Amino acid sequence: MTTSTAPRRIYWPSVITVISAAILIGAEVFGAAFAGGWALAILFGLDTTGEHILQVVLFLAGVAIMVAFMRNAARIEPFTRRA
Repeated sequence: MTTSTAPRRIYWPSVITVISAAILIGAEVFGAAFAGGWALAILFGLDTTGEHILQVVLFLAGVAIMVAFMRNAARIEPFTRRA
């Protein structure tokens, strides 16, 4: 196995691509979390406290989805490359 001593540099096109996708997907995920919490609260007849709790639970699920997305995106589109 050979090791390279070349410094690693940030590859900006990959960084910008992943950040742009994260912004788009994040807006959809978190918007769906809040709208879904509101809709499910009405469906189950919950009060505003129940609605907010449901929205927080769905928001946390959205955070988990975004963390998984960012980890996989960084693996597929590396942020650094050897110079």
